[in-house]
Amino acid sequence: MIEQNLHKITSQIPLDVTLVAVSKTKPNSQIMEVYNAGHRVFGENKVQDMAAKAALLPKDISWHMIGHLQTNKVKYIASFVSLIHGIDSLKLLREVNKRAAQNKRVIDCLLQLHIAQEETKFGLTTNEAKEVLNASIDLENIRITGVMGMASNTSNENQVCDEFRGLKEFALNLNKTMPLITIVSMGMSNDYLTAIKAGSTMVRVGSAIFGKRN
Repeated sequence: MIEQNLHKITSQIPLDVTLVAVSKTKPNSQIMEVYNAGHRVFGENKVQDMAAKAALLPKDISWHMIGHLQTNKVKYIASFVSLIHGIDSLKLLREVNKRAAQNKRVIDCLLQLHIAQEETKFGLTTNEAKEVLNASIDLENIRITGVMGMASNTSNENQVCDEFRGLKEFALNLNKTMPLITIVSMGMSNDYLTAIKAGSTMVRVGSAIFGKRN
């Protein structure tokens, strides 16, 4: 079933859109089903889970940290994480830079923008994001390659689409002066097709691949 779900989703996604298979709460056996079907990009939202899985699973997996990341946990993933989606403060970005330097790496990061109506979601305002970008110029061991956002949890597709379009437009404007900013990570199991229509270049899909969360 998992392999069928994966093939169905990949058939709907354009080649220039990256699929992150969100494996949070899922056992290694299910991750290996997706891996054996040819997929290599996986997302986790808890540092301890990602570190434990990375230690046991194939080394060519590209691990994405998609959850809220606390500064005191960065050290546990700095040696292997491929992309951090949720940079929501300059303090966090500086910590990632510090830990990346200790591991002699450059870590790719996305700035998380608050695009939803709900106050509970994390993220920067557009002005805060610009301030973080300006302050990040001296950080040599991180590379800001794009933005991430989560739309409102609503059945109003027009509202969701507007939120996604706003994030895409912001990314395009940044790209004019910062050509490294090319990734727009938006869209999950319930709205990835809407996100792709709005210009997403990376979708984070879990339950539509693995089934309902444990």
